[in-house]
Amino acid sequence: MSQISIERAGAAGDPAQLGEGPVWDSAAQVLWWVDIYAGAIHRHDPAGEDGSWMIGEHIGCLAPRQQGGLVLATRSGFHRFDPATGKKTPIADPEVDQPQNRFNDGAVDPRGRFWAGTMKDRGEVGPAGSFWRLDPDHSSHRGQSGVSITNGLAFSPQGERIYFSDTARQQIWQADYDQDTGEHGELEPFFSTRDRAGAPDGAAVDADGCYWGASLGGWSLLRITPDGRLDRAVELPVEKPTKPMFGGADLKTLYVTSMGEGMVSSLSDQPLAGALLAVHGHGTQGLPQPHFAG
Repeated sequence: MSQISIERAGAAGDPAQLGEGPVWDSAAQVLWWVDIYAGAIHRHDPAGEDGSWMIGEHIGCLAPRQQGGLVLATRSGFHRFDPATGKKTPIADPEVDQPQNRFNDGAVDPRGRFWAGTMKDRGEVGPAGSFWRLDPDHSSHRGQSGVSITNGLAFSPQGERIYFSDTARQQIWQADYDQDTGEHGELEPFFSTRDRAGAPDGAAVDADGCYWGASLGGWSLLRITPDGRLDRAVELPVEKPTKPMFGGADLKTLYVTSMGEGMVSSLSDQPLAGALLAVHGHGTQGLPQPHFAG
């Protein structure tokens, strides 16, 4: 493995209040990510110009659609979004009866279903969140509930396992996943961060099936093997990384979002807080990210 190097990637949305949700679009060769509290969508184009869109509400995550544009998970539910026109079209609001909640982390399964989790927005943390599945026919289905801070959604390379985490409980789970139905089995403990600095946030799985999790408050990324062992930790220049994502033409650049102003203890000690980072030399390769089929 070569020496790790880390650089700032682009400048759109820099610094973010709460950078999250990076997704690499292999077809367009761009990285999409969000600033949750700013209500902003950002696009990083390594070979061109970056771009940003304001959507008027908190946004937790997004994914490219097979039919073009994006699917969003926001405070008011699921939406389609057309970057060319800036038009946002509602799909469903599965928690319309829980106005204190907003969507947070998400991922698309190998069959094109969009998974995203909800959580109570600010204030005292409590187990008010659920993981939701948005199917291509735009129906929504509740998965695991009773979660405080929904995070860590990812799938194994063959799609037979799904991963979840609860940042507040410092626990990552795994479960069998039925790709035909989109249903998951009983959650099993995968990895706990209770004996480490930091808590589990967003994640991505590499081509070897290892789970790369952001260590919120731990200044690092953790690479965890499929059998739940810590393989290594990659130190970062930001205290609160939020989610990694493999990108670039060869899927060997590891992009990382992070918390910025108002979300960290001391910006003077970490001038890159809130920036989109690009990590090189980690010696692994990512997987193409499926597009939402709806």
